[in-house]
Amino acid sequence: MPMSRKLKEYLESHKVHYEVLPHAEAHSAAEVAQAVHTPAQELAKVVMVKVEGRFVMTVLPATWKVDLHRLREVFATNDVRLAAEDEFKGLFPDCDLGAMPPFGNLYGLAVYVDRSLAEDEQIVFEGGSHSEAVRMRYADFATLVQPRVEEFHRSPSKVW
Repeated sequence: MPMSRKLKEYLESHKVHYEVLPHAEAHSAAEVAQAVHTPAQELAKVVMVKVEGRFVMTVLPATWKVDLHRLREVFATNDVRLAAEDEFKGLFPDCDLGAMPPFGNLYGLAVYVDRSLAEDEQIVFEGGSHSEAVRMRYADFATLVQPRVEEFHRSPSKVW
């Protein structure tokens, strides 16, 4: 499957410069990072969560984990959990499962970006397929998506 048509049309209609990075099929963030010669901490991954019954897209460095305790503080509710793929697979009909781009706005979803990504000049992410990544300026991404920037990552060494 190629890059999400919805994403491609959106980027082109806004005249945003982006680079498609074709790569061998990869299903983990570490594999994608290696395939596109990008440090894994600079690759953005999408983690879907459910907050009080609604889906929210979180975006963080590929090597890090979502800190649910911190997200509960961000959303001011205890009703926050990771969403199962079976629950959200229908939300992204033009994407391979697990390869959705961090453009939740195209799918009617709120987007929360971890502060550590917002500090980078560029953002690299899967473009809707397991064989193409996209690189673009973070500033352009932020202008198009209007994500809320919060800190909700947990470094891999602290995962329990």
